[in-house]
Amino acid sequence: MYILKTEKSFDSAHFLAGYEGKCRNIHGHRWSVEIEVKSEELVKDGQLRGMCVDFSTLKSQLEQETDFFDHALIIEKGALMEKTMEMLKEEKFNLKIVDFRPTAENFARYFYDRFKAMGYQVNKATVYETPSNCAVYCE
Repeated sequence: MYILKTEKSFDSAHFLAGYEGKCRNIHGHRWSVEIEVKSEELVKDGQLRGMCVDFSTLKSQLEQETDFFDHALIIEKGALMEKTMEMLKEEKFNLKIVDFRPTAENFARYFYDRFKAMGYQVNKATVYETPSNCAVYCE
């Protein structure tokens, strides 16, 4: 089994609605996302001969996915009052509304699913919210 891994970081803020503790307040992270893809075989001919996938394509796609969240306030859908959301939009904040609680665990699943949908055989997705704390998702 061949496994390729690439990593990209982004900075954003979030909060955990309904959480009793510090993380209920808006705070920021330098998130680091690692994607591992796998293949039983290498490409046999053509430009990609001897490779699983093109690293430059894999890196570029991860960069696109992480850049979407860079320097944004990530908000779980329905976590804030409509009035608050209107005011944040009026101030032109970069808001990213997600259908999940923005935890490292849920982000690991999110990135796993995104790359699987692109046709990759994903081995696992790892998301660090601090240099020493991460969540991993694999099937």
